[in-house]
Amino acid sequence: MEVKGLIDSFNFSSNHLESYLTNENYNIQTVKGVGISNKDLWLKTFKKPLTKNIIEAKILHTSTGLEIPIKRFSVSQNKQTLEIAGLQGYNDKSKYLNELLNELKEHIQDEVITRLDVAIDFKDKIPIRVIRELKKSRTPFKYANSTYLKTDKEKKTNYKINILIYPKHIKENLDDEMQRLEFSFKGAYFRGELKVKDLSKAYEKMQKSIKRFTGLEVAIKAV
Repeated sequence: MEVKGLIDSFNFSSNHLESYLTNENYNIQTVKGVGISNKDLWLKTFKKPLTKNIIEAKILHTSTGLEIPIKRFSVSQNKQTLEIAGLQGYNDKSKYLNELLNELKEHIQDEVITRLDVAIDFKDKIPIRVIRELKKSRTPFKYANSTYLKTDKEKKTNYKINILIYPKHIKENLDDEMQRLEFSFKGAYFRGELKVKDLSKAYEKMQKSIKRFTGLEVAIKAV
């Protein structure tokens, strides 16, 4: 049986990101930069601290109430990365995030994708056979409400693929139980060469990777 995969996070980097965000619907606030450091605001907004490899951090505020991180990393100081996460939630925020991505699409076709998260939602629980397949190559460990599946060689970070499971109904206060299986495909997975205009070429590769780990036939819905 074929199941549906949905793009939940869409991160891309650009040498001139802020030029796409100049109309009255956007306001950019610097949190970390030359002579500026407001780490508490970042933590309050995103519930995560700024890491040392982020040399510049800004918050994109939109007219629909979104707050989205813009980061400049030490390894690619000429580029800014916009992190659009939560495209496949069950709330108004996801609707506004999709509207933002659609507004940007025509302008960012030549920009490089740095991360794509593919979400697979299951009503009730994830099938036991899928969990068994995942455990053949990875070891689960639990942190808070999430279960991460790591290879023996991994530590905290995998630069190609991260896999996790979490209760979506708890995260979004849904009435019915829902488990989310999420694959996070990083820039190294795409060899740092995947442009937005070539995204459709990556779907088959991601689908094959998901099948290899889970046995599932997944059709990723285009964004």
